Amino acid sequence: MRANWSDSYMRVSCPRQMDDEIPGVVPNLNPLKAAARRSAGLPPFGRLAALIVSAGDAESVDFAARALARSAPQLPGVMVLGPAPAPLAVLRGRHRRRFLVKAGREVKLQAILRSWLSRVRVQGSVRLQVDIDPYSFL
Repeated sequence: MRANWSDSYMRVSCPRQMDDEIPGVVPNLNPLKAAARRSAGLPPFGRLAALIVSAGDAESVDFAARALARSAPQLPGVMVLGPAPAPLAVLRGRHRRRFLVKAGREVKLQAILRSWLSRVRVQGSVRLQVDIDPYSFL
């Protein structure tokens, strides 16, 4: 590891040969963060999908979230967490619930999500957003 000083902060980076030892890691990813992400199965070593269900009223969003929870995939290597209130539970007048899907890197997450979501019909003002390997959880 080497430290680079710039603009009053220290950036820790990996030497090039260390990047080669960690497949899927972007260059300059801190090795300690990479190790923590690997052990937790987080990207780039695992897959995540964030699903946000939103509606103009709490009853509609809760109904849709329960329907999604009942039909959630129960497959080896896939864990569905939720529904739970999103960190910003009401945003721009819309009530929001969140699911987090965690899977191994070898899992074809998009196909699983497509199959799961096709089995559930959302009605009225309910919207569903899917974010694969989300950068933020807000």
